[in-house]
Amino acid sequence: MAACEVCGNDYDLSFEVHAQGAVHTFDSFECAITRMAPVCEHCGCRVVGHGVDVNGRICCCAHCARELGATQIVDKVGAAI
Repeated sequence: MAACEVCGNDYDLSFEVHAQGAVHTFDSFECAITRMAPVCEHCGCRVVGHGVDVNGRICCCAHCARELGATQIVDKVGAAI
């Protein structure tokens, strides 16, 4: 068993995530997301899945990217900006 680095739960089904030369131990995907997912620079939510990069700044969606000044990104093809 290994303790989760976020909540401290010592769990027999904990798992490791190897990323960028570091090893992290979690008891749930929720804790893994809390520790590892980037945060949208506009609204502050965790970016789970594909985010949007605006000149090196991470956003969760096209709306937030536009709020940071992006002009060419849309949520779906054919959508008005």
